[in-house]
Amino acid sequence: MKLSYSWLKDYLECDLTPQQVAEAMTSIGIEVDSVSEEEEIPGGLAGVVVAEVVECESHPNSDHLHITKVNDGTGELLTVVCGAPNVAAGQKVLFARLGAVLPGDFKIKKSKIRGVESFGMICAEDELGIGTSHDGIKVLPADAVPGTTAKEYLHLKSDAVIEYEITANRVDAASHIGVARDLYAYLRLNDIPCKFSYPDVSAFKEGEGEGAIPVEVLDTDGAPEYEGITIKDVKVGPSPEWLQKKLFAIGLHPVNNIVDISNFVLFEVGQPLHTFDADQITGGK
Repeated sequence: MKLSYSWLKDYLECDLTPQQVAEAMTSIGIEVDSVSEEEEIPGGLAGVVVAEVVECESHPNSDHLHITKVNDGTGELLTVVCGAPNVAAGQKVLFARLGAVLPGDFKIKKSKIRGVESFGMICAEDELGIGTSHDGIKVLPADAVPGTTAKEYLHLKSDAVIEYEITANRVDAASHIGVARDLYAYLRLNDIPCKFSYPDVSAFKEGEGEGAIPVEVLDTDGAPEYEGITIKDVKVGPSPEWLQKKLFAIGLHPVNNIVDISNFVLFEVGQPLHTFDADQITGGK
């Protein structure tokens, strides 16, 4: 199982480094396999910088390409052939220099496009892994400074990830809160300053009105308790960025808000959830 250091710190305030947390986990019987540093975007967009499109003109041998001159902060204008429909002179953009490796292991190389040499690539969101749009290049605010690294400009962060084994007798450690709770007890016992807190759920309020779908347990021996809650007017869509980042950190790929929140709860408190479409439930229960 993977444990995100930054996610763990949501519940456990302490000054321990990721390596010290791993050592403490080992001391309380949780077998740690490794501690690694994970980039928010693999590679951290090394070689990608803010740039300015100084010139932009139509490609003489194409009806959709443009030949641009790009200032990437080095003082030398670079010729870049761009096929984005929204590219224009004066824009601030994210530019991948020669040698940069984008998500998907796509390496930027010098190329000749319709007879014109191109020395880099002006990027769209999806090419950088920071969004899904491929309608055109990502245009930045006018105050963006050429030469600024994409990692700095986008405030990309890294997170320590602790990978560990779950043994049959330590199911209590199969979640971030479970590990935080055990570490808290260990730290307090050893007089190490720390503070443990559960998430604030004071804003949650039960809904009013009818329409809750009842749960009937047919095998009370196999499932002595099965609880459910009915949530109405749910719109399926992408999860908020904070949720996606937490799932990415432990190696999960976000799907949508319904699937993602179920996975979040599982890895937060260790409670598996099953989500059902109310329209597909027959018999009313």
